[in-house]
Amino acid sequence: MSNIREIKEEIAKKVDTKDLEGNPNGFLIELFKDAEKTTLYLTAAKPGAFKGYHLHRVRGARYICIRGKMKIILYVDGKKEEHILTSNPPTRLYIPPNIATGLENIGDEEAWLINFPDPPYDPNLKDEQVDYTEEELISGVVK
Repeated sequence: MSNIREIKEEIAKKVDTKDLEGNPNGFLIELFKDAEKTTLYLTAAKPGAFKGYHLHRVRGARYICIRGKMKIILYVDGKKEEHILTSNPPTRLYIPPNIATGLENIGDEEAWLINFPDPPYDPNLKDEQVDYTEEELISGVVK
């Protein structure tokens, strides 16, 4: 039985995203919120676009590609690891906290990833996300 008690519309927050150099690379839409926390969102990347590198100190990520083809680049214990996610077949990838992650659209159309962060994104947590350059990751910099 559903807990929905009323019909209502809400504006979903959409944010244009940029790479570390400030170049537009796609967007992010909050699909579902539980009070202040975002429990589900969609990130989109233009063809050839790269998003990252960053890690989350608290949150894990659960990605599923629903459009296009994305390369997920991870740095695990200083070693580079790559995973290809496509919409056919749709594949899920779980990334635990403290794993530096980059997303690259390697297809010829806009790519969409849905993420179920665990725990949900909390805007009140400060310094939870840490950005890195690939050079920092290769040289073993820890922030």
